[in-house]
This record gives sequence, structure tokens and C-alpha cells, in this order.
Amino acid sequence: MIIIWSAQAKKSYEKVIDDLIERWPIEIVRDFESRTNNILDNLKLNRISCKQSEKKLLRICLVHENISLVYKKKDKVIELIAFIDNRSNHSF
Repeated sequence: MIIIWSAQAKKSYEKVIDDLIERWPIEIVRDFESRTNNILDNLKLNRISCKQSEKKLLRICLVHENISLVYKKKDKVIELIAFIDNRSNHSF
């Protein structure tokens, strides 16, 4: 499996990291990065499949109680769509 980051995924990930850096100690930032990398590694190895989104072709993985990763899978490609704040009124 290969992982592709959409522009929205890159932008939303960077926003989460920037917000964490601004508000929390570096250990929290590293923990979030580690959790994200762990999920990506497991997706790549096909060890996990996260819950289906309300939008049928998308899946959502909980990275942290406040942040989830939205992705879609087609054949041997996983496309990261966005990192979303679970407290927000998002469209996923």
C-alpha cells in the first residue's frame, strides 16, 4: 500500500501541529506525531481499517480524542483527505 497526502491533508495536519506547538509542551506534539505515524504504518500494512464515515467511500481513524484522520482507500492506494477536529461541525 502507498499513502498519498492530499493538499487538504497536509494543510490540516500542519494546522494541528502549529496549534499544538502554540499551546502545549513539545512532548504533546511528539505524541501526536507518533500516534499519526503509527496509524499510517498500520494502514500501509493493512493491519487496521478504521470506521466508515457518513460519506460512504471515506474512513475515519481516531488519532486523539480531539483529532481524527479522514482517508479513502482504492486498490493499493490510501489517500489522506484531512485531519479534523472532532469537536467541530465537519462534513465527514
